[in-house]
Amino acid sequence: MNTLYDSDTFCLIHVLGTWDKGLAPSVPDEHRLQRHGFELLDKRSGKEVFLDGPWAELFQEHLQAWQRQSPTQDEVEDTLAQYAGLAQIPTSVH
Repeated sequence: MNTLYDSDTFCLIHVLGTWDKGLAPSVPDEHRLQRHGFELLDKRSGKEVFLDGPWAELFQEHLQAWQRQSPTQDEVEDTLAQYAGLAQIPTSVH
């Protein structure tokens, strides 16, 4: 896990790893699913969302665009706010 962004409003973490072997010890390593995505915490609402699959791919495009041209903090916050609309998991459950 790598923290990509942390402000008073949002925290964004990049998650890259494999599923724990303890969950399915009989599954060979080459058949294990990669767990790749982004966890976005909306500190204002106290909710989080895990972006994976197509959502993670779409978000990765934003990150690549930000690498090409540095966004302002307001632009980053506006983009994160759009994704935060998907957040439904209370952080107290997390």
